Amino acid sequence: MLLVLLFHGFYFIAGAARFHGPVRWFLLLTNVGWTGVNLFFVLSGFLITGILLDSQSHPEYYRNFYLRRALRILPAYYAVLLLVLAVGRTDLTTRHVSWGFFGLSLVYLSNVTMLLGVPMQYAVLWSLAVEEHFYLLWPAAVRSFSRRALPWICGCFIAGSAALRALYYWRHCDYGAPYTWLVLDGLAWGALLAICARGKLSARNGMLRFGLACTISSALLVLVLVPAGIMSSGSFVGGVFRISLINSFFAGIVAIALAVGTGPWKTILARPTLRFFGEISYGLYLIHMLAFDIVDRFLGRWGLDVSWTSGTAALILGRFVAGATLSVSIAYLSRWYFEEPFLRLKEKFAAEAAPAESSLPFSFETSAAS
Repeated sequence: MLLVLLFHGFYFIAGAARFHGPVRWFLLLTNVGWTGVNLFFVLSGFLITGILLDSQSHPEYYRNFYLRRALRILPAYYAVLLLVLAVGRTDLTTRHVSWGFFGLSLVYLSNVTMLLGVPMQYAVLWSLAVEEHFYLLWPAAVRSFSRRALPWICGCFIAGSAALRALYYWRHCDYGAPYTWLVLDGLAWGALLAICARGKLSARNGMLRFGLACTISSALLVLVLVPAGIMSSGSFVGGVFRISLINSFFAGIVAIALAVGTGPWKTILARPTLRFFGEISYGLYLIHMLAFDIVDRFLGRWGLDVSWTSGTAALILGRFVAGATLSVSIAYLSRWYFEEPFLRLKEKFAAEAAPAESSLPFSFETSAAS
């Protein structure tokens, strides 16, 4: 979430071409933040698949899973969707959400609105639509197939998404579109990691080796493929395989975090600041673009503009501080005074669904993220 916040707060709005020195390098660095969504998919695939595997034989498997997901996701999602619709009809922002986009987003189709001739008018919702599609299909697969078969299914999803991106590229279609079938490989990597954590990677050292192998090999492949255009989304190699390597890299990062976070050095990851942002991350993701819109509107009234062609470094920083402060404040209030009552109900179903003994061989706290 912090990666995405920095991206939308800096490079996304201001670029870096007109700056020099440390300011330029900092802005270029924040451009990496768009990959935070890929990390989100890998994490989500890992956490959700773990929940499903650990309750695989429970008689209330589907009921408990879907009730808990609904209590975690729907209240804040629909509250923000209504807020975006309402605020768009005031003078607080120039962003307008049509009834068509609102209706499609109500049923988690915001990532395919373009196919239906409706512009994507609040972009952060697309990843949540992909997530919801994953929730609809993956529980049945985990329930129906053996743990030997599931890794092969994950492998098919990983290869299939890349193959479909290649097909879209060859047919001159939008291969970078956020359609579920084009971005499913991140979730599949996370699911594969969760399955292996309960099998071949059950030892901490094995998990660490897997993580290092994924991160190092992905980074090396990127370096090797630079001449082939891996850094450019406009080339075939970049358009098709860049996302694949980002996902495999983050799968390695999550694996390393598992190994480190459950060993003697776990305090490295158990930082209060990270826990704080972990607890409010869902609401922060939902609200932050609207918060930046409101700040931009007020700046515009004062004759101040931040864009790729105007705005000083100080103004860009001030805009980020104001937008981030507003975002974090709303997300904090939402988490503890709006979402918390629903989360207490979720924990009731968590207790009912818990198996007698978790099949994950080493402890890793997932309560905030799940």
